[in-house]
Amino acid sequence: MHRRTLLATATALATGLVTGLAPIGAAAADFPSRDIRVIVPWGAGGGTDGIVRKITTLAETELGDAGMYVENIEGGISATGVGQLMNARPDGYTIGALTYDSVVTVPWQGMLPTYKMDKLKLIARLTSEPDAIIVDATSDYRSLDDLLAAAKADPGQVRIGIQNLGGRIHLTLLQLQEITGTEFKIVSYPGGAAPQKEAILSDEVDVVITSLGDFASLLEDGTTRGLVEFGAAPNPTYDVPLAVDEGVDLQNGSFIVLAAPAGTPDDVVATIEGAYKAAYDSDDFQNWVAKVGVTPDWIGSDAVTAWADEASGVLFDKMDALVEAGVLSQ
Repeated sequence: MHRRTLLATATALATGLVTGLAPIGAAAADFPSRDIRVIVPWGAGGGTDGIVRKITTLAETELGDAGMYVENIEGGISATGVGQLMNARPDGYTIGALTYDSVVTVPWQGMLPTYKMDKLKLIARLTSEPDAIIVDATSDYRSLDDLLAAAKADPGQVRIGIQNLGGRIHLTLLQLQEITGTEFKIVSYPGGAAPQKEAILSDEVDVVITSLGDFASLLEDGTTRGLVEFGAAPNPTYDVPLAVDEGVDLQNGSFIVLAAPAGTPDDVVATIEGAYKAAYDSDDFQNWVAKVGVTPDWIGSDAVTAWADEASGVLFDKMDALVEAGVLSQ
């Protein structure tokens, strides 16, 4: 009798007859039937948070009565929030935003044994965001040459604010120092761009490195200005020189990629992708993003995984070379 009860329970679980444990395939048929959680693995107020919130608000209108809500989960250079995404039920009701550090820094450093990119199903890339050097509007540094000259004249004294040590922005700075023969005083502000804003406004640092989009509000009101951008093409919003045009051949930056847990049904992913693509293509989003210093740069689910694999492989090789040269430690 006891054995028959166990077998009956197992059968019920397998066929989804136990309350609350319906098979994902069956639930996908009426997706979405409830609200979708969107994880942003950085603090509120930064560029990634603002972009994800904007496009998610627009995507929500494509999903009928279901709502979408953004939740900020900070920590571990984005690993805390992305880890929650990796472990979420693969039913489409939890998705998240990945940035450079999520795809490159955390896997390369091997920070968490359980953090594996194959636990995710990439949905689409939304933006590209080159790194940039930003100064207070009253700064004496009027060009990259001014900044480099000051750093060479007084090694280790020009204070430069980055985010996480070992992260993307740190890598950009290390490469800048190596290429130009300079040495800055590095001040780290983990948790995204918000602490960097406070640092430059309070004169804790002389300059910061992050994307122009992260400082959009302060650039817009004239509180800060972009000194140089490490991109391949001129910024669509701000008239900021490219590093390559200033004699420094360096390109690096972030991006925003949407992802779901691995195993999320293809038709569910297609529904989410369709909602975000409609939001991305809307005049509302395109006009808005044109004002925040970020390049809209869509790659859909058919190609985004291959792009991410190739990009991360190139960057892993670059960081390995810096380790061998003694410039970076893993």
